[in-house]
Amino acid sequence: MGVGDSQLGVREAYEACEHAARAHYENFPVASWLLPAAMRRHVAALYAFARAADDFADEGNLPAAERLRLLDGWQRRLHEAPHSTSPGAAPRPGEPAETPNIFLALGESIRSLSLPVKYFDALLSAFRQDVTVTRYPTWDDMMQYCQRSANPVGRLVLRIAGYDNANLDAASDAMCAALQLTNFWQDLKVDFDRGRIYLPEDERARHGALERDLAAGTITIGWQRALATAAARTRLLFDEGRYVCDGVHGRLRYELRATWLGGVRILDRLESSCFDVVGRRPKLGAADALLIAPLLLAWRPTAPLP
Repeated sequence: MGVGDSQLGVREAYEACEHAARAHYENFPVASWLLPAAMRRHVAALYAFARAADDFADEGNLPAAERLRLLDGWQRRLHEAPHSTSPGAAPRPGEPAETPNIFLALGESIRSLSLPVKYFDALLSAFRQDVTVTRYPTWDDMMQYCQRSANPVGRLVLRIAGYDNANLDAASDAMCAALQLTNFWQDLKVDFDRGRIYLPEDERARHGALERDLAAGTITIGWQRALATAAARTRLLFDEGRYVCDGVHGRLRYELRATWLGGVRILDRLESSCFDVVGRRPKLGAADALLIAPLLLAWRPTAPLP
């Protein structure tokens, strides 16, 4: 393969990752026109890597041992990717068809931007935990999970943008944890049907939020109170994370602000529905975009928390 063919292969690999990002239902900055064009392909490679690993962990039709085997294979590919400039091995059973493209693109991103592989490893450790852990006793346990399931994504996005700053990292960690928690409250019933509850056990016990009620499809007053407390904690994290939206420059600043506003809007929707995530899973639509747009224009920068 010549240099031109190699470059063509890498470009096609990134295009495959971007296509996968745009095709997925979740809100993710890959598909946003606000994200700087120079970042898009690298964020798409990160997304495709994490999306596939998350799917391995969530594949309820496979036994836990098989899901862990897939994640182990994903980690081996990850550590091989930065040292190869050609597509890796064909997809193994259970891996997505675009696997060679994912790691060809990811390897190029890791090499060209000196991305720390430890953050990708942290993500994989969180996905393994999703296979083996279904309940969290305390908020400390929950936040330790978020440190590996959410925070590495924000730090990698900052590194892709060229930022390596302790204040930005701290704010990014808070914002990413807030977004992760918001998604957990949004998907409470979806996750429960997969066998998991992310709302800590001590919080549920404090308010009388019983699993049998959730299994019956009922959001009781106990669940409403527990989720209201969880939402209040989540808002504090959004407040702590707000600075990352102002500490970066260019179009990324507006992308992060829109993401922050979208996460807070989901919390608003959850509260206005009294957390009835059984009857209807709240998600952002065109009407929400109309409400968020003026808030984006009126945004006032904030300083980092001491």
